[in-house]
Amino acid sequence: MRRQDRRSGEGLFPALALAAVLAAPALAPAAPRPFTAQDLVMLDRVSDPHLSPDGRLVAYDLRTTDWDADRGVHAVWVAGAGPGGPAPRRLKASDGGATGPQWSPDGRAIYFLSGRSGSDQVWRTDLEGERAVQVTRLPLDVGSFRVSPDGRTLVVSLAVFPDCPDLQCSKARLDRRAEGKPSGQVHDRLFVRHWDAWADGTRNHLFAVRLDQPGAAPVDLMRGLDADTPSRPFGDNGDYAIAPDGRAVIFSAKIAGRTEAWSTNFDLWRAPMDAGAPPQNLTAANPGADAGPAVSPDGTRLAWRQQKRAGFESDRNAVMVMDLRTGAVREADPAFDRSADQIAWSADGRTLFLTAEDLGQTRLFALDPATGRVRALTGVGRVAGFDVGRDSIVFAHDALDSPAQLFRVAAAGGPAAPLTRHNAERLKELTFGAYEQFAFPGWNGETVHGYVVKPADFQPGRRYPVAFLIHGGPQGSFGNLFHYRWNAETYAGAGYAVVMIDFHGSTGYGQAFTDSISGHWGDRPLEDLQKGWAYALARYDFLDGGRACALGGSYGGYMVNWIAGHWNGPWRCLVDHDGVFDNRMMGYSTEELWFSEWENGGTPWQADYERFNPVDAVAQWSKPELVIHGGRDYRIPLEQGLGAFTALQRKGVPSRFLYFPDENHWVVKPHNSLQWHRTVEDWLDRWTAPEAH
Repeated sequence: MRRQDRRSGEGLFPALALAAVLAAPALAPAAPRPFTAQDLVMLDRVSDPHLSPDGRLVAYDLRTTDWDADRGVHAVWVAGAGPGGPAPRRLKASDGGATGPQWSPDGRAIYFLSGRSGSDQVWRTDLEGERAVQVTRLPLDVGSFRVSPDGRTLVVSLAVFPDCPDLQCSKARLDRRAEGKPSGQVHDRLFVRHWDAWADGTRNHLFAVRLDQPGAAPVDLMRGLDADTPSRPFGDNGDYAIAPDGRAVIFSAKIAGRTEAWSTNFDLWRAPMDAGAPPQNLTAANPGADAGPAVSPDGTRLAWRQQKRAGFESDRNAVMVMDLRTGAVREADPAFDRSADQIAWSADGRTLFLTAEDLGQTRLFALDPATGRVRALTGVGRVAGFDVGRDSIVFAHDALDSPAQLFRVAAAGGPAAPLTRHNAERLKELTFGAYEQFAFPGWNGETVHGYVVKPADFQPGRRYPVAFLIHGGPQGSFGNLFHYRWNAETYAGAGYAVVMIDFHGSTGYGQAFTDSISGHWGDRPLEDLQKGWAYALARYDFLDGGRACALGGSYGGYMVNWIAGHWNGPWRCLVDHDGVFDNRMMGYSTEELWFSEWENGGTPWQADYERFNPVDAVAQWSKPELVIHGGRDYRIPLEQGLGAFTALQRKGVPSRFLYFPDENHWVVKPHNSLQWHRTVEDWLDRWTAPEAH
């Protein structure tokens, strides 16, 4: 395995080195300072690129931070998509907020979502971007939208009561409920709550809004379906696609029914744009999840992501292709042992472009659907989103030490050219820790990868305290990306070295590697963490193994609690963010039951939830632990964090509890995020100080 060293640039594909993007002028600041959590929350965030139909321009979303209002503010920007194109500029039409830009088919207008009218509606501006025109005036918030290829229709998602005959009925019912008299809620089935919201009886349905027929009533394209599109809580307009002729919509949806909370059986449905016939299930034969539909430019083929195993949310996403004329289906990438994410067709319909995690990176790939041949178009770092034009692709790219920027690459491959330089002035003043990927033999002698990050003020010959970060999921990865919650560079900026291990169960290393953690939460990944820690200490002499703390969130928080009872020797302190404390109670109180049931091999009354249950080893807990939890976390409910803190306090173990009543499984508000980081850093500083015991 070739070792990737970010500072040397080894493995970078041509012209993507961030130095080319953020190169400082001749008179650069003499003494850059370390990157901090305050810098993290204030950085501008680039996302969601969309090429104009002629390929000359790219519209994208830029999120800035309004510190006083304690929120992110979105605006639409436009930049040239090729050499000599116009410089990036913010559209004045974004005043009042704007997100989700989409081009009109003729390239003369940009549509976007904005809440400036008091509710979220679709707006439009021209290429000058000076004036915004409201397009929809619906009684409900628009959650997402797409513009049909013929420009005649908007497909929008609205949260409605499926039994209501029109939108006004749904609005009136919601208004009555908002009065809160009485406040009791009756539920007859799960979900009663999901992620951070209680069920209110509404469903996300797709509606056709005719742009060429002003005043026409929106048409419910999902009439009769007890289902959500986009899926809750994180679905978007990638959950549906419009046929090139504008006559049909294909969407991913799971019929709710009694099994909604423990089923992953999403299917693809086709509905005529006029709703003249009921939606047709195209993938009824597959018991797993079908998602991310993409229709070929000629309208004859459908590509999508398919998970074949029912109930397993981290199954490999295979790329499937259906001939829409005959219904014939085949897998387009059977030899590609990676899990596809975003999928899009080339302009000529001969290639499918996709992103997938791969050995600690997230790359852009080109797939030949005829032969199954796959080739990488990008190297190290993460491709976080892309859009395909006639002969080029624009994409957002970030890495451990660099927030996202936009790049352009030819559809045929080759060097990538930078298009944006957001945060350039701020980044000139900052220094990041150098990082390196390493590999070692882990559980069963199999290769396991990790990253080490040096402190930002690294000096050869010195030894530094260590933040040992453990990722969540558990089917996830602490890969080469710029994370806005668990950002390794904030610890490097605070004077810590960082070690991160992609233990068995991590994604991007083949499906067998991902599968290996199910039923083995406490043994195989723990062995990888132990061996990875020993390997890093032996390889990197700047790591002070006597001054180290282990930190993790979600499954990482579970592992911290597991470590507290089974491997607490190396650690000065521990940090558990929204982690599992009692695995059995987790099986009864979490919302997405398919997850805990797959990972444990059945329901709590059928399977062994005690084999790797942290609560059973509390007698061995002795290391100082910071516990953090969000009051609106329904994935791992608040009582899990309270239980861990109660155990620590009752045993007399030094401990602290940080509670966010307004946050869910994540901490995203700027002020809360900064408090999170400062509380964690203070905890690490306290217990890794040379005099600490």
